Amino acid sequence: MTELKRVAIIGGTRIPFCRSNTAYANLSNLDMLADTLQNLVDRYGLTGRKIDEVIAGAVTTHSRDWNLAREAVLSTSLSPATPGTTLQMACGTSLQAAMLCAGRIASGQIDCAIAAGSDTTSDVPLVFQRRFAQRLVKAGQARDVMGRVRAFKGFRPGELSPQAPANGEPRTRLSMGEHCELMAKQWGITRAEQDLLALESHQKAARAYQGGFFDDLVNPYNGVARDNNLRADSSFEKLATLKTVFDRSASGTLTAGNSTPLTDGAAAVLLTSEEYAQTNGLQVQAWLTHARTSAVDFVGGEGLLMAPTVAVSELLKASGLSLQDFDFYEIHEAFAAQVLCTLKAWESDEFCRETLGLSGPLGAIDRNRLNVKGSSLALGHPFAATGARILGTLAKLLQNQNSGRGLISICTAGGMGAAAILEKA
Repeated sequence: MTELKRVAIIGGTRIPFCRSNTAYANLSNLDMLADTLQNLVDRYGLTGRKIDEVIAGAVTTHSRDWNLAREAVLSTSLSPATPGTTLQMACGTSLQAAMLCAGRIASGQIDCAIAAGSDTTSDVPLVFQRRFAQRLVKAGQARDVMGRVRAFKGFRPGELSPQAPANGEPRTRLSMGEHCELMAKQWGITRAEQDLLALESHQKAARAYQGGFFDDLVNPYNGVARDNNLRADSSFEKLATLKTVFDRSASGTLTAGNSTPLTDGAAAVLLTSEEYAQTNGLQVQAWLTHARTSAVDFVGGEGLLMAPTVAVSELLKASGLSLQDFDFYEIHEAFAAQVLCTLKAWESDEFCRETLGLSGPLGAIDRNRLNVKGSSLALGHPFAATGARILGTLAKLLQNQNSGRGLISICTAGGMGAAAILEKA
């Protein structure tokens, strides 16, 4: 068997993330992805270079985005001989893209790759009702005027009502927020705990910007210099005034303040083999050493966003590490409650034994090492871009510390989760 090669994270870049229908309201996934890729090209001197693979995607797409990754590549100064593959795995899209790139690099199939993601909820696809769409097809196939007229026989004005993308799981009809409310109740997560986590995320992100951490990670774009969801002046008292949005009864706990907003943005990360980095004078920030994707039976009653607990457990087993063997924990903050449920599950003897099949609890983490530069609650969450954002952030954290190891955990729609381990180069 061929020995696996080490997979290097050279670095990442992104544009500022912006709340839906604000600064990027007139931009498309292709606009943001192409410009973000170009930023990566400029940063690492890749103009004219053929990259072995670019894997990227978006969650909210139009039919015109039929091969978003390839079209984005052709919109940059990369060699047009660079192939592009479009991928979609909800909020785990760009982390999964990195996993696929890493697998091909480790096996020796390729030497360099870019993983990326872009998403906009400002430019959502609105389509006709199915009945009216079928009429248009029949009219287009008709051979004469009367045939086109017959295609609209029995037409009702209601058929013109547009259909927006569904904001719920197809199999449960519940939104992600409604599912997370159920999780919060199951695990006893209070409103105050959620608001505190959200506040800490904003405070950490504000300090990171003030300290210059994001200077080389975030490129000003379309007149925006930093993520416009960030509230440096947020307070626990302000968060406490917000009304619940997914369960408006007295038992509801999720608000707009402790849930991520709909967000537009894009992010990308460059991965290579060790040999490619050395040959091309690229400094390695970190190594991507392990990765795992898992799923849970949320239709059967398991928490929709609890799959990362499984992915991390399997990842730890494969790597021979414990949950406490990390300097940094980057847990995607889809909702504050999701992060808190995950942490509580890892500490639960019953959950770890019965659900994860372990001999005891994974245990608690040092919360001072959690999302130390803020995360999605403060920075925003363009679905497909979040994985690449986190990879770029964690790789830089490890480079700055010049030692250590970091754990990534991302929940996704469809009851799935993705996890990965980075180690300092």
